[in-house]
Amino acid sequence: MSPASETRANESTAASADAVHLLGVRVHPLTWERLRNVIVDAVVKRRRSIIANHNLHSVYLYHHDAGLRAFYEDAAVVHIDGMGLVFFGKLNGACLNAAQRVTPLDWIHPLLADAQRRNWRVFYLGSRPGVAARGAAILKAEFPRLQLETAHGYFDARRESAENRAVVETINRFAPDLLLVGMGMPRQEKWIHENRDALDAGAIFNVGGLMDYIAGETATPPRWMGRVGLEWLFRLCSDPKRLWRRYLVEPWFVMKLFFDELLRKGRPAL
Repeated sequence: MSPASETRANESTAASADAVHLLGVRVHPLTWERLRNVIVDAVVKRRRSIIANHNLHSVYLYHHDAGLRAFYEDAAVVHIDGMGLVFFGKLNGACLNAAQRVTPLDWIHPLLADAQRRNWRVFYLGSRPGVAARGAAILKAEFPRLQLETAHGYFDARRESAENRAVVETINRFAPDLLLVGMGMPRQEKWIHENRDALDAGAIFNVGGLMDYIAGETATPPRWMGRVGLEWLFRLCSDPKRLWRRYLVEPWFVMKLFFDELLRKGRPAL
């Protein structure tokens, strides 16, 4: 076993005690406090750990994209980013609750407060040119001592391309403790999986449109809607042309996964 593979195996073993398997995927029902401990451990030990997340959209893609599955197999932990997973998990007998749904929009500010206090270096890769810089300026106004650098996500992301090598070199020169990658799913996950072993970083996150929300490029759902499972409705109404399939078509596939699991367990459908 290679050193990189051994490290991934150790991380997977360390997290497996808390893993819950539902809808054909592995998740770790972590509150923010427990997730913070995982992140601190990854940074302090410089483990180059992937801190991933799952929601219903990623569950759908997981079952349709081998490259995305490889990313999740690499992840040290996979926290829950969607009340839909909590809902289906509880129906299927898992001991889950709303506090174990922690989304980047909720944890980014306490995480950056920790980063400023601990003198951690943070790099964000993603968004359109100019958006990441605008979001970084907003965050630096809130956290004036935060060490934060950014690069946009519009580059040739093929691993051996000159642009990709330049991006990796830029990240490594900064040597971030936290690397946030927000290039949309599944592009960001595939990029992390393909480049992980070349990156000098402590904890690596897939964060989707996080910086777009911070920069005001995308309307931010009220946080109460996330807590009651209605954030999807806000997003659908805000951008129906782009998101209609995600919220109106993909859930039917997830429902099939759910009922298939019930049948395998011999439970009556609810």
